[in-house]
Amino acid sequence: MRFKAILVRVITDLFRDKRTLALMFIVPLLILTIMYFLFNSDTDEHLKVGFADNVPNRIVKALPDDKADTSKYQDVDSIQSLIEKKDLDAFVAKKENQLEVTYTNEDPSKTNAVKQMLNGALQKTKMQSVMTQVDKMKTQMKKMPGATGKDGMQVSDKGMSLKSHYLYGDADSTYFDKMFPILMGFFVFLFVFLISGIALLRERTTGTLERVLATSVKRSEIVFGYLVGYGIFAIIQTLIIVLFSVYLLKVEMAGNLGWVLLINILVAFAALAMGLFVSTFANSEFQMLQFIPIVVVPQVLFSGIIPLDNVNRWIASIGYLFPLRYAGNALTEIMVKAEGISHFWLDICILLLFIFIFTVLNIVGLKRYRKV
Repeated sequence: MRFKAILVRVITDLFRDKRTLALMFIVPLLILTIMYFLFNSDTDEHLKVGFADNVPNRIVKALPDDKADTSKYQDVDSIQSLIEKKDLDAFVAKKENQLEVTYTNEDPSKTNAVKQMLNGALQKTKMQSVMTQVDKMKTQMKKMPGATGKDGMQVSDKGMSLKSHYLYGDADSTYFDKMFPILMGFFVFLFVFLISGIALLRERTTGTLERVLATSVKRSEIVFGYLVGYGIFAIIQTLIIVLFSVYLLKVEMAGNLGWVLLINILVAFAALAMGLFVSTFANSEFQMLQFIPIVVVPQVLFSGIIPLDNVNRWIASIGYLFPLRYAGNALTEIMVKAEGISHFWLDICILLLFIFIFTVLNIVGLKRYRKV
């Protein structure tokens, strides 16, 4: 009988909590749907490789058409400018009897793929040259028995090698180097979001917030007080995460550390404002955790950790609804590419916009507890 009573109570509570039911049955379907489109998109990624005009056409044509998009360029003044303008994965130029390759190396997995294709192309052209020589030797031997056949015997690609340069990073760069700036922003966002949301929720459930609202304090003053109070700890947490990553974990920092700190602080305040806003819809700490699959998980999927180049455009566009997408892009520009503010100023503006919007929503949201 006691077992039956417990069972009935649990079932009854679940039916009363519509949010838990949605978390159990609807949210997993939404997440699985997103992951389906992300992981089942076209995986035959085309690499964009540029060639100087002096590179032999046989080498360019030796690259597989189904894996590489090739273009030739004349009078290249700045390889870096060309790579960034044309969004190339690598640029190949010929100097004497050597191919000099400049890899973008923003994504080391693409760099390795280009290396394999170029090495394969060289081997293919060498084999073709050898076969051509053999055919010429056979023809000469038939026409001129005993001839040495030296004319036309030289292989133009014999001894040709690859010399590598890297626009971003070096030969030891891994895909984790690309992921880490985004992961840094994600962990800042996740913990600040949870701490701020649960902290405000606890003050509301214990009656502290209601007692404050009973005074003549304005709603805006309450919101800004929480933002500044929790923001101080968020800034400290951000400093610890960034400095620990850079100086103890020795994560590669190609750009300015100050910009990295600024972006992560903006991420922390965006998470803080969102956490305070979301907490107004929760009645317990458990319900606060229920928002993680809705607010946090999609941001991870669209933050740049998973390549979105071959994903349907309408799916990839969902990422622009989340602040972590802009933070990940800005941190990548700074830590991997060593770019200046001209490349990520828009990301900063949008992060500030997120903070402003959710701060206003927090002020308006307090109307449900008291009208001032």
